[in-house]
Amino acid sequence: MLDPRLTQLARNLTSYSTRLEKGERVLIDAFDVPEQMIIELIRATRERGAVPYVNLNQAKVSRELSLEATEEQFRISCAIELNRMKNMDAYIALRGSSNIFEASDVSAEEVQLVSQIMKPVLDWRVNHTKWVVLRWPTASMAQQAMMSTEAFEDFFFKVCNLNYNRMQEGSERLAELMRETDEVEIKGNGTDLRFSLKGIDAIPCIGTHNIPDGEVYSCPVRDSVEGVLQYNAPSVYQGVSFDDIRLEFEKGRIVNATSNNSSRLNEILDADEGARYIGEFAIGFNPHINEPMRDILFDEKIAGSFHFTPGQAYEEADNGNRSQVHWDMVCIQRSEYGGGEIWFDGKRVRKDGLFVVDELLSLNPDRLIA
Repeated sequence: MLDPRLTQLARNLTSYSTRLEKGERVLIDAFDVPEQMIIELIRATRERGAVPYVNLNQAKVSRELSLEATEEQFRISCAIELNRMKNMDAYIALRGSSNIFEASDVSAEEVQLVSQIMKPVLDWRVNHTKWVVLRWPTASMAQQAMMSTEAFEDFFFKVCNLNYNRMQEGSERLAELMRETDEVEIKGNGTDLRFSLKGIDAIPCIGTHNIPDGEVYSCPVRDSVEGVLQYNAPSVYQGVSFDDIRLEFEKGRIVNATSNNSSRLNEILDADEGARYIGEFAIGFNPHINEPMRDILFDEKIAGSFHFTPGQAYEEADNGNRSQVHWDMVCIQRSEYGGGEIWFDGKRVRKDGLFVVDELLSLNPDRLIA
């Protein structure tokens, strides 16, 4: 029997998230996802008069292709994939994985080679298509979340099929406040950070690009970041797990970086010049996501969190930083995680993970879930 939650999710992705219109071409990019979900997406696409295309991926195959990768091999792949992407109006990616560390034995050099060569495909997709990306619930993800498989599936569909319209008014107000802000201060355990947002846009994210969603992002003026930031959420990047990441900044640049794996951390930050500068600052507020699970599409939306991202800046909120790296690192400021405060131009806007100014109270969990 077909799970009706699949049909609902497929319709949400094709209507609310990507707003498919008659005749538009959409690439459904599926990574280790059950056939039935792909079929439901095809059907939902056709219901809207759009044209579906499907690309099937497997993590083990992708790993093997990356091992001993050559420049010529991936330049040809880039040309093929870029040509296909240029013929698409929309892009829906569902990314499942039975092992999030599948690529952990692919060397940093191989990962960087593939990322660098294939970057034009990513850039075209982000800047020229209507796109949305989401994870797919697996037993592996349930283990990451320390939940039973059934309980995690219930959690997943509750989060992903959330009525994101409830976030619209508050997120637009937060975005406007960030656009008006010059100096930002963030304080917390091990964190004393200052930077400017002057002249840089802020973008509400409420289900149109990522599922789950619930954030507003901007970007610091490239050379303005000063101080120290201690992240308290674990992170996985390029198939490697990191804990206790701590970054020190001078004139915008990361001058010291430590973690439980400082060597690999610094290898990634040395991928290019832009990797040691920040390309995104975002505030997360999804009311159903409270604990980190080493999956960034969930963790960056944690209620009471913010993320501060080394690497590439988005075109919509751009400080000019360019990099093959875009690594969302998360800090949770709720009281059970040590608390913390965010200040805009000398005014406190959030304390211990809760907004404290009237125009943003609608983004607190009690308002979003009610």
